[in-house]
Amino acid sequence: MGTSAEPKVSGLEVRSIDYVPLDERHGKLGHLGPLWFMSNAQIATLAVGLISITSGGNLIWSLLAIVSGTVIGTFFMAFHSAQGPQLGLPQMIQSRPQFGYVGALLVWLFAYVQYAGFNVFNSILAADSLHTTLHGGVKLWVIVVTVVALVIALVGYDVIHKAERFLTYTFLLIFGVFTVGVLVTLHYPAGSFDLGAFRLTPFLAQFGVVAGYQISWAIYVSDYSRYLPPDVTVRKTFYWTYFGSALGGTWLMVLGSLLAAWAGKDFDTIRSINAAGDEVFDGFGAVVLLFAALGLVSVTALNMYGGSLTLISGIDSFKRVRPTLAVRLLTLGLTAALSLVGALAATANFLQNFNDFLLLVLYLFIPWTAVNLMDYYVVRRGHYAIAEIFNPHGIYGRWGWHGIISYLVGFVVMIPFFSVGTLFVGPAAKALGGADISLFIGLPVSAVLYWWLTRSIDVDAETRLAQAEAAALEQAAHEHREP
Repeated sequence: MGTSAEPKVSGLEVRSIDYVPLDERHGKLGHLGPLWFMSNAQIATLAVGLISITSGGNLIWSLLAIVSGTVIGTFFMAFHSAQGPQLGLPQMIQSRPQFGYVGALLVWLFAYVQYAGFNVFNSILAADSLHTTLHGGVKLWVIVVTVVALVIALVGYDVIHKAERFLTYTFLLIFGVFTVGVLVTLHYPAGSFDLGAFRLTPFLAQFGVVAGYQISWAIYVSDYSRYLPPDVTVRKTFYWTYFGSALGGTWLMVLGSLLAAWAGKDFDTIRSINAAGDEVFDGFGAVVLLFAALGLVSVTALNMYGGSLTLISGIDSFKRVRPTLAVRLLTLGLTAALSLVGALAATANFLQNFNDFLLLVLYLFIPWTAVNLMDYYVVRRGHYAIAEIFNPHGIYGRWGWHGIISYLVGFVVMIPFFSVGTLFVGPAAKALGGADISLFIGLPVSAVLYWWLTRSIDVDAETRLAQAEAAALEQAAHEHREP
């Protein structure tokens, strides 16, 4: 992999949605592995592995659903990661070529809701972990978690990468011992490993939630690869992201399924982890929970960071935003405040709400990921006029009807296949006994429709324009950098 100069801006990160010039590219490709491993290897992910068990499935088929859902869902998010080094842009601003300068607000709104929603769940889990071990009250710890995560997000990209690397190494030690202990000391119900006890609905429910959870990371990934030099290959960027995310996700979801099978109807995320840890040796449950809280703080920081970028993108659609530290601080503060209010006001029934939220995320981002990846890898083949992305009157237009139509059609055809617990079950899902296969409907429909609608795009002309603007783009990026 090629190397590049360290960034000239030290201390707090200044850049946000703007292009990262070549002389600020830095970091190692291998850092993506620990970042995406640890982002997934935290106990909010553990809760994703409970769906099949709590809806009547047995353990072995739950584990198979988790593995298959992870394999497929991570595939899409990892391909988004490869866009970062090539374009030098955060993820969601890249939606403008498909959806338009203003039209991209459609997906940015959904992305922002996702960031805020995940932070509500993450901060509650972290606060519960800290209250269980250190006491002090859940609401107090929600505030502490939010403030610490805000500071990490404000310092920005480099400290987030460093924190995730440190947490990864610590995780391997603590959760390695915990997982071995769970496998050795806990006992599971009869029939847990009976392959003949297959039930379609719990299997597909588990598969869909896992795939949705992995795909939900797609809106983050270029945010944490955009400072890498562009000579890293698409293949290697994909591999480091894919295997980091897939291993971290699979580990925690499988652990969740094992704990749910062991605890049965008495399962509670925090109490069950604490009890299972103490089965390994007395007091170890508290150690696991304290470390789990640190992992949740780090992923809360990721959500604040991404939420800030998304909010700046939205504001920029109405009024051009100069990327400054003040803008980052303002948008980070608003994002933190929103999730803090949500966490303090949240009620019980955490598990069901989290499951429904994950399914909603899947539904909203399946059409987007289909359109974005089809555009990048097939239609435009990675060639974008980056300066035009920030031009409200540029070649990508204010409204990208090709992307908007493809998104909406893909979403609409998925509706009959939705199955969201007691909230809504579409007619096709009912006919399938409640099984949800909307992923397999919306993804190909949106992708193929977008390809068909964009056949007339002159990619060669856009490439020539990008080449003509390249020098000016680098110059502008330096001029906009704060001293």
